[in-house]
Amino acid sequence: MPSCAGASFRLSWVKHHTIRKELNMTDLYTLSPTQIVVYSTEYCSDCWRVKKFLEANNISYLPVGLEGNEEATEFVMRVNKGYRSVPTIVFPDGTILVEPAWAELNAKFSKS
Repeated sequence: MPSCAGASFRLSWVKHHTIRKELNMTDLYTLSPTQIVVYSTEYCSDCWRVKKFLEANNISYLPVGLEGNEEATEFVMRVNKGYRSVPTIVFPDGTILVEPAWAELNAKFSKS
Protein backbone atom coordinates (compact mmCIF):
# COMPACT_ATOMS: atom_id res chain seq x y z
CA MET A 1 0.00 0.00 0.00
CA PRO A 2 1.19 3.54 -0.70
CA SER A 3 2.81 5.34 2.20
CA CYS A 4 3.30 8.98 3.08
CA ALA A 5 6.28 10.82 1.59
CA GLY A 6 7.26 14.39 0.84
CA ALA A 7 6.35 16.49 -2.16
CA SER A 8 9.90 16.20 -3.52
CA PHE A 9 9.45 12.45 -4.05
CA ARG A 10 6.05 13.02 -5.63
CA LEU A 11 7.38 15.60 -8.10
CA SER A 12 10.47 13.49 -8.74
CA TRP A 13 8.24 10.56 -9.74
CA VAL A 14 6.24 12.80 -12.07
CA LYS A 15 9.41 14.25 -13.69
CA HIS A 16 10.83 10.81 -14.49
CA HIS A 17 7.79 9.62 -16.44
CA THR A 18 6.68 10.66 -19.89
CA ILE A 19 4.65 13.80 -19.63
CA ARG A 20 3.29 15.21 -22.83
CA LYS A 21 1.84 18.32 -21.22
CA GLU A 22 3.25 20.76 -18.71
CA LEU A 23 2.79 19.94 -15.05
CA ASN A 24 0.06 22.19 -13.74
CA MET A 25 -0.26 21.74 -9.98
CA THR A 26 -3.94 22.72 -10.13
CA ASP A 27 -4.59 19.56 -12.19
CA LEU A 28 -3.67 17.35 -9.23
CA TYR A 29 -6.39 15.98 -6.93
CA THR A 30 -9.31 17.65 -8.69
CA LEU A 31 -12.33 16.46 -10.66
CA SER A 32 -11.86 19.29 -13.16
CA PRO A 33 -8.27 19.17 -14.45
CA THR A 34 -7.19 21.02 -17.60
CA GLN A 35 -5.64 17.80 -18.96
CA ILE A 36 -6.14 14.05 -18.62
CA VAL A 37 -4.72 12.82 -15.30
CA VAL A 38 -3.94 9.12 -14.77
CA TYR A 39 -3.61 7.97 -11.15
CA SER A 40 -1.78 4.66 -11.03
CA THR A 41 0.71 2.40 -9.28
CA GLU A 42 3.92 0.96 -10.65
CA TYR A 43 2.85 -2.66 -10.05
CA CYS A 44 -0.57 -2.47 -11.73
CA SER A 45 -0.81 -4.20 -15.11
CA ASP A 46 -4.06 -2.37 -15.93
CA CYS A 47 -2.20 0.90 -15.35
CA TRP A 48 0.53 -0.15 -17.77
CA ARG A 49 -2.11 -1.07 -20.34
CA VAL A 50 -3.88 2.30 -20.06
CA LYS A 51 -0.60 4.22 -20.37
CA LYS A 52 0.41 2.14 -23.41
CA PHE A 53 -3.00 2.83 -24.98
CA LEU A 54 -2.67 6.58 -24.43
CA GLU A 55 0.90 6.69 -25.70
CA ALA A 56 0.14 4.51 -28.74
CA ASN A 57 -2.72 6.85 -29.64
CA ASN A 58 -0.65 9.99 -29.04
CA ILE A 59 -2.98 11.14 -26.25
CA SER A 60 -1.42 13.56 -23.76
CA TYR A 61 -1.79 12.81 -20.07
CA LEU A 62 -0.30 13.60 -16.68
CA PRO A 63 0.77 10.47 -14.75
CA VAL A 64 0.43 10.56 -10.97
CA GLY A 65 1.76 7.65 -8.91
CA LEU A 66 0.20 6.58 -5.64
CA GLU A 67 3.41 5.12 -4.21
CA GLY A 68 4.67 7.47 -1.53
CA ASN A 69 1.96 10.01 -2.36
CA GLU A 70 -0.60 10.33 0.41
CA GLU A 71 -2.54 13.11 -1.35
CA ALA A 72 -2.95 11.05 -4.53
CA THR A 73 -3.96 7.97 -2.53
CA GLU A 74 -6.55 9.95 -0.54
CA PHE A 75 -7.93 11.51 -3.73
CA VAL A 76 -8.28 8.14 -5.46
CA MET A 77 -9.96 6.66 -2.37
CA ARG A 78 -12.36 9.63 -2.14
CA VAL A 79 -13.30 9.31 -5.84
CA ASN A 80 -13.72 5.53 -5.55
CA LYS A 81 -15.74 5.39 -2.31
CA GLY A 82 -12.88 4.16 -0.13
CA TYR A 83 -11.14 1.90 -2.65
CA ARG A 84 -7.63 2.36 -4.04
CA SER A 85 -8.83 1.49 -7.54
CA VAL A 86 -6.26 2.13 -10.24
CA PRO A 87 -5.97 3.26 -12.85
CA THR A 88 -8.30 6.14 -12.11
CA ILE A 89 -8.43 8.50 -15.07
CA VAL A 90 -9.86 12.00 -14.66
CA PHE A 91 -10.78 13.93 -17.80
CA PRO A 92 -11.14 17.69 -18.35
CA ASP A 93 -14.85 17.19 -19.17
CA GLY A 94 -15.40 15.91 -15.62
CA THR A 95 -15.77 12.24 -16.51
CA ILE A 96 -13.82 9.52 -14.74
CA LEU A 97 -12.85 6.04 -15.88
CA VAL A 98 -11.79 3.52 -13.24
CA GLU A 99 -10.06 0.32 -14.28
CA PRO A 100 -11.41 0.76 -17.81
CA ALA A 101 -11.65 -2.13 -20.24
CA TRP A 102 -10.13 -1.76 -23.70
CA ALA A 103 -13.61 -1.16 -25.17
CA GLU A 104 -14.27 1.66 -22.68
CA LEU A 105 -11.01 3.39 -23.65
CA ASN A 106 -11.83 3.07 -27.34
CA ALA A 107 -15.35 4.39 -26.78
CA LYS A 108 -14.14 7.36 -24.72
CA PHE A 109 -11.59 8.45 -27.27
CA SER A 110 -13.68 7.79 -30.36
CA LYS A 111 -15.99 10.58 -29.09
CA SER A 112 -13.13 13.07 -28.76
